[in-house]
Parts: sequence; C-alpha cells; structure tokens
Amino acid sequence: MAAGPLLEFSDVWHELAGFVAQFMAVGAAGFWLTSRRAAAGEVRDDAERGLLARASIGASTIGLAGALGSAGLLYLNLAERAAGKHVALVEFVRSQPPMEIAVAFSVAAVVGFALARARVGLGWWLAMIVLLSPFRALLTGTPLQRLVNPVHRFAGALWIGTLFVMVRTGLQPVLKSSLSEERRAKLAKVMVDAFSPLALGGFAVLGVMGVITAWTNLKKLDALWTTPFGFALIVKLVIVAGVVALGAINWKKQKPKLGTFEGAQMLRRSAELELWFATAVLIVTSILVSLPGPGE
Repeated sequence: MAAGPLLEFSDVWHELAGFVAQFMAVGAAGFWLTSRRAAAGEVRDDAERGLLARASIGASTIGLAGALGSAGLLYLNLAERAAGKHVALVEFVRSQPPMEIAVAFSVAAVVGFALARARVGLGWWLAMIVLLSPFRALLTGTPLQRLVNPVHRFAGALWIGTLFVMVRTGLQPVLKSSLSEERRAKLAKVMVDAFSPLALGGFAVLGVMGVITAWTNLKKLDALWTTPFGFALIVKLVIVAGVVALGAINWKKQKPKLGTFEGAQMLRRSAELELWFATAVLIVTSILVSLPGPGE
C-alpha cells in the first residue's frame, strides 16, 4: 500500500489561518489594554483624542476580524467532529462541556469586539475574554500539562500580535498625523513604553513553553536533525533568532532614542521588519505542527 503524503497543505493553511486569527484578536486586546490606554492619559486636545479614537476603531476592527475567523474555524472543526460521530452539531456541543465553553468564549469575543467597534464602552472589557481563552480548559478539570501548547501560542500572539496592532493602528497614524513632531514623538514613546513589559513577558513565556513543547515532540535529541519535524523546527528556531535579535535591537538601541521624532520613525521601521520575520515564523510553525512528530 502506498504511503500517504507527509504533509497536507490544507492542514498548513488551516493552522496558519488559526494562528493569524488568534494573533489579530489577542493583539487587538493587548494593544487596547496597554498602549492605547496609556496614550489616552497623555492626550491634550481634540486632535489627539481623535487619533486615539481612530486607533481604537482600527484595533477593534482587527480584533473583530480575528474573532470571527477563530469562530469560523471553530465551527468547521465542531461540524466535522459531529459529522464523524453522526450526531447533530448542537447535540455534539452540548455533550462536550469543553466545547460548550469554547463556543461561549468565541461568541463573547465576537460580541465584545463588535460593541467596541461601535464605541460601546463595555465592549472592550468583554473582548478581553480572548486573553483568558488559553486557560478555559481549566474550567473542565483539564490537566495543567495540556495547557503548554495553548499558552505557547497565546504568548506569541500577545507579543507579536500586539506589536502588529500597535504599529498599524497606533504608531503609523500618529507619526503621519499633522501634530507637531514633539507631540508625535511623545505619544509614540508612551505607546512603546506601555507595550514593552507585555512584550518581555510574552517573550519569556513563549521561550519556556517553546522549549517544553519542542522536547515533548522530539523525545530524543537526534530527532532534531534526522526527521522532517526536526528540520522544520531548526528552520523555525533560526527565524525566531532573527525576531529576537530585532527585538533586542529595538530594546537596546532604538527604544532609548524614543522621545525624538527621528527615533520614533526608526523604531517603527525596525518593528515592521520584526513583523516580517514573525510572519515567516508563523508560516514555518504552521508547517511544523502539520507534520507528524518524530515518534509517529
């Protein structure tokens, strides 16, 4: 009997879509909770308030797109599993408490971002449920070790997703606005300063969970260079090293220059390059998780 293909590209696209959706939703929540709220405390006039209002709308639009994408993927997954068991979708969900909770979280996120986009104050707080989604399994008594992979993905989304939303809806509009260079530099600095602790925390958790996940899948060191999974992991680690290097440059060299308009421009360009590297990481990770593990 002929062996099946090692990799199904439909699986890769499915995984990539899930990553992107999660990064958009979590990134929007992270931006609003840190950079957007910090900048709101620095506004001086209606022009600056207008900029931040547009930033909130832009972030909520990105978050809503991510939440809808995640909801759509969840629906497809549940429908496929229900069909495999030859039961109705609603019946299947009701018989699986973890699935009921997943659906409830997904609906709350969509409603929250939709309300936030409509400028309803409570909308953003409801949308913050995406920051709790990796831990929802605890509500059904799932063992802690099962949380390693979800927390790993979440930490990446919190770091890179928030960076993406901050650059697109915060830094770019502010730096291109008609405000004085002094005010543009000030608002940019406030946003980046508020984002930095979140980025460092997300990176730390990502690293720890990544090591645990890699070792769990590899099981033995030589699998790193003797299996397709190991090769893909090496490629991912090389690109991740590039992301980390750019993040370190931003932290050590570019961030101290904030406070000047030129420094803010330089940091924005460096952050955009970091995002391109992160996009490559997502693509490679989508391939990685679609490959069979070394033991399979």
